[in-house]
Parts: sequence; C-alpha cells; structure tokens
Amino acid sequence: MEPTAHSQKKASTPSIPETAEDLALKLNIAVRNSNIKDVLELLEKGADVNSKAGCGWTPLQSAVQANEEDLVRLLLDRGACPRARKDNGGTAFTEAAIAGNVTILELLLDCGLNINDHDDNGFTAFMEAAWYGNEEALKFLYSKGANVNLRREVSEEKAKLHKGGVTALMDACRRGHVSVVKTLVQEMGADVNICDNKDRNALIHALKEGCARERYQSAVSIGHFLLDHGVDVNSKDECGKSALILAVEMESSDLVEALLEKGEIDVNDADEEGNTALVVAVEKNNYHIAEVLCKKGARTDVGNLIAVANRNRAYNMARLLRQYDARFVPETLKDWEPNSKRWRDQLECLYKMYRPMICKLKTFQFFRLRIQNTSQGGIYLGLHGETEVAVRISRSTEGEKEKRFFEQCGTCEHLLKLFQFEKARGYMYLCFPLWEKNLEEHLQESEDQIDYKDAVKMIFQAVRELHSLGYAHQDLHPRNFCIDLGGKIYLADFDNKRKLIEGKKELVNSDLEALGRLVLYVLTGGRKPLQQVSTEDLAADSADYNEALDLVSSLVSHDERGLEGLSRHPYFWTKQTRFKFLKSIWNKIKDLQNRRAVFQASNATASFPYPRWTKEIDRDVLKIMKNPRKVKPLKYSNDVTDLLRFIRNLDEHPDSRISEIIGDHAEYFLELFPALTIYVYNTLRQNPEYSHFADIQEPSL
Repeated sequence: MEPTAHSQKKASTPSIPETAEDLALKLNIAVRNSNIKDVLELLEKGADVNSKAGCGWTPLQSAVQANEEDLVRLLLDRGACPRARKDNGGTAFTEAAIAGNVTILELLLDCGLNINDHDDNGFTAFMEAAWYGNEEALKFLYSKGANVNLRREVSEEKAKLHKGGVTALMDACRRGHVSVVKTLVQEMGADVNICDNKDRNALIHALKEGCARERYQSAVSIGHFLLDHGVDVNSKDECGKSALILAVEMESSDLVEALLEKGEIDVNDADEEGNTALVVAVEKNNYHIAEVLCKKGARTDVGNLIAVANRNRAYNMARLLRQYDARFVPETLKDWEPNSKRWRDQLECLYKMYRPMICKLKTFQFFRLRIQNTSQGGIYLGLHGETEVAVRISRSTEGEKEKRFFEQCGTCEHLLKLFQFEKARGYMYLCFPLWEKNLEEHLQESEDQIDYKDAVKMIFQAVRELHSLGYAHQDLHPRNFCIDLGGKIYLADFDNKRKLIEGKKELVNSDLEALGRLVLYVLTGGRKPLQQVSTEDLAADSADYNEALDLVSSLVSHDERGLEGLSRHPYFWTKQTRFKFLKSIWNKIKDLQNRRAVFQASNATASFPYPRWTKEIDRDVLKIMKNPRKVKPLKYSNDVTDLLRFIRNLDEHPDSRISEIIGDHAEYFLELFPALTIYVYNTLRQNPEYSHFADIQEPSL
C-alpha cells in the first residue's frame, strides 16, 4: 500500500537532539531511581557525570545517599568527582557517613580524600557518623585517622555569634546515641571536657535534649556515664543553665543526686534569668528534687518560692519551703549606672540578676558576659562591690602564681594591675580594672581619630616596664593590650607566655622584633592582620614616615640602644623638638676646624638625601638669605652643614619678608626636607667622635 502524504511528512521530520541540561536532569533522576540501565544509556549519550541537580547534588552524591554501592563504583569509573560539593559544601564522603556505608566510605577514601574535610557548617564525615549513630562507620573512620576531638569549624560571621566548635562526642550526646558515646570515650579517647563556642561541654549537650520523652532515658544514661568519666559539672548552656538546672528541668532525681554527690557543683548557681535549681524544681512542683536540694543547702530566699508553690496549689511544697526558712521578701535595687560604655547592657544585666556572691564579687561564667578568650580560659565581667571589673578564674595553685606576678606590676604605669582577688571552692578569682577594648578592637572599630604616636609611646613604656621586672613577654599581640575608658593602654599576659629573661638576650630580641611588627600594625591602623603588615603599608606622605621607618628597622635589627635608647628616638619628638635639634647642630659644629668632617667621617651608610637643596628652597627666600641686611653677602653650598647653617640663620635672624613667604619655619623645613632629621640624627649617632651631639633631652617617655 502506498504511504499517505501525511505519513510521509511525519517520517521525514528530524528528531530534536537532547540538550546537555536534558541529559543531566535525566541522569540525576535515573540515579535517584537506582536505575543502572538508564544511567549507562545516558552516560553513553554524553550526559555529564558531574552535572548538578537541585541544591548542587551530583549523581555520585545521590548514589551514595541511596546506598547503591554498584552505582557508586560505576560513576567513579566513569569519572565522577568525589570532591564535588553541594551548595552547603557537603560531599559524597560526608553523605556516605550519614548513610553509614563502610564500603562506600572506603571506596571514596581510596580516591585520596582528606578524612577530616568538612562542609560549610563544619561537619566532617566523622561528625556525621556520630550524629546519625552509625557506629561501624565511626570505627572505620577512626581507624583511618579521623580526628576524634576536632571542633566544628565555621565562618568568621558564625563564630562571632558563638556558633560552631561542636565535636562528634557532643553530637552523639545530643542525639542520645548511648553506645556511640561510650565507644567515642572508651575506645577512641574523646575528650569529655572540650567546650563548643557557647562554652557547652558534652554533658550539657546530653541534658539539653533530655526533657523530650523519647530522649529522656538515653540522656540519663549518658549523663551518668560522663559523670563516671570525669566530665566538668560546672559547664553551662547558652542561657547560663548548669548541668544541675538542666537535670532538674528533666526531673531526673537520679542525675540531680549524682551531680550533687560530686561535691564540685554550686547548688545555688543560677542561670541568666536568676533561676536556681530550687526555683526550677518548685516551678515544676517536683517535691522530691526540691527536698534533696534544700537538704544540700539550696537558698530559699531566691525567687518568690512560696508564691510559686501557692500558684501551683502545691501546699506540701510550700510547707517544705517554710521549713527551710522560705519567706516573701520583696527585693529592691537602688539605681546604679555603669561607667563602661561598651559593656553597659551586660553590666546592668549582671547587677540585676541573682548570682551567688563570692565574698564581695559578683560574676557569671557565661559566654554573653565573656569579654575575652585566652588559652587559659575566658575573662568575664564582674562587680566587686559596685566597681566594674574583669575577672580571670583559675585553679587556686595557678591563681596564686598569677596573683604574685600581677602584684609586681602594681607600681608600673602601663602594665595591667590587680584590683582585688577572691578565693572560693578551690578557685582564685583575679579582678582587674575593666577595660573597654583591646588594641585590635580599638584600631578596627574606633570611629574617632586615633593618636598613633601616643599609642606607640604607651606600648613602648609597657614593654620597658615588663623588661624592667625581668620578664620578656613573647606574645606582643594587639589583643594583649587593654584600653580603658580614658584611652590609656595596659599590657596584659593572660596566656602566660612570658619568660624570665635571666640574661637570655634572645628573649629580649624576640620582643624587639615583635614590637617592630606591632608598631607597623598600629601606624597602619590595623588594616591588615599583624603577621601580614609590612613597611610598604606605611603612608609615605606621613609627617613621621622616615622616623617611623627607622624606628621599626632599629627594633627588627636588635639595635644596641635597646628599648631604653629607642624610647628617645626622633619618632617620638615633636615637630618643634625636631626643628630645634636641626638648628642646634650648627651651633655645636660652627667653631670646629673641619665642620664637614662631622658628617664625612661617619660610619653611616646613608647618603645625604638633599644634594641639591638650594634648588628646593624658595628662590626669593634663598636670595634674601644670601643678601642679609647690613651684612656682607653669604654663600651656601649644597652640603648638609650649610643646610643646617641656613636653617639656623633663618630662624635666629627672622625677616618679615621670609615669614610672609614660608609661614611657620618648622613646618616649612620639615615638610620640604622630611628625611633630614633622621639623616642628621643617625649620621651623628654613628660617628664615635660626635655621637654626643645627637643626645637631646626629650620628655616624651
């Protein structure tokens, strides 16, 4: 039969080729459906094995999520990239840990992956395995070198919000995986006392979820296990709740009693709202726990406990509380205004909240009241009486050593001083006058004009004072310089890196080099990190540029003058002092038989920077100076001695015609010859016969 015209037209219509996007979409669908046949066909048609679907998922990642080992092998053989990342930074490797498939983990690890690689939220494969309770995957990753105690890395923005820092153990605790927790601690040596960026340890993570019915029993089991393995019971959650308060919220009598048996916990500790464990027990109407707490000395004058019990119609609870002297006593606070501008809100909050007093000190070891992190722990806000203080908390033995050091600083003007100290329960509370910012924050955040020279002076003085006590600092970082409300700078050493000098010149030299970098950091306004700043970052048009450059060079080269001599460096001189210095030199050398020998015989390597200085002087000024009134004409050559003579003559014999042209003499010459002061100073200083000419008395430091 003959074909119709319609059928002929249909047969001749060419098929539309599939685009790369079409093939990629179909490939990802085939993978998600675990259809190996379709996957092979699409790859043969040219589908991109590394194409991405929604949220950045690649075919390999989808195959791993589906737990399809054969499909994973196929895609790897066809060139799938195991390092490809989803939009959240996750890889096929982290997906394999979530799935818990050891075979796939091994396949991917054989591709040369970094076992501790993490996604954008800081999750490693090891952490994912812990979070999802995949114990076999966890053991495999540990055997291959996964870092058990790695803390979650997050972006700088998230870190500022105190996010991140969580470990695999904390994840397992939070999710209630009892067996995984035991494996991590007993077999892998996980540290039970590492804290995240909100200062929460594994115990807090376990108890945070304990109020949920499905997590209660696992939280109790994990809590007891951690207590048996030396966990710190004084850690708090992001709301300032201690482990004891969280255990009361869970209404776990066993955990409450176990925590109190440790003898290390303060039964009267309170959260940021001032609620103690007893307050929580009364609110929850848990008579047994309330009784246990009262017997352990819980205060009954915190919170309106009787009113709470009456509101709950808990008459037995009210009777119990009255047996332990609970009374209604309204609390009234007198008006109080903190001096600090930066810490005003936190200090007002601390003033109003209930905190158990440590003699005269009121403080709260809570991240929102933490003003600085150190390797030895945090520094926290406190009130000693009504004086605003910064509080360093340490064990009594270490605290005694620190106290002795800070007491030596009592007579020093720019070393941080000890204000008061208190002792309680084996801890030392060192109290310092509260500072507003550290130097790093001051430079980067200040909206006001900063006097850099004044800052460098105070920094110099601080380091000199520390050296005079016999210590080298060894960590001259901007964060170790505190600035009070009046702008005064103090040097601190909260990381305990200082060392006794005891004749070890290399320690002093190390401080000098660090001071050189610090000076550059200050003079460049902290625009670059300390270790990246260089002399190239100095503003060449600055009035102090040449002096600053020489000062930094002298520090870095361990100049024999040391800090004492360098404290009289021309950088610290005022403009008027520099000008007077230049004028004075001619008076000192004018009667010498060979004046030019003062500079020619020098050991200085620098050449005179203005060999044609007469061409740079204003032509009319030079003409007037060469032809003074009632005096025979003068000649000036282009050497340094005649320039000094010219400066001296012009200033000592003022002429109104010249003043109208150049204005202030000091301003004029220092701007016209900015490198002259440091050249003359160094040339004289390096000439043994005339070095005393460079000595001037400048009360700058």
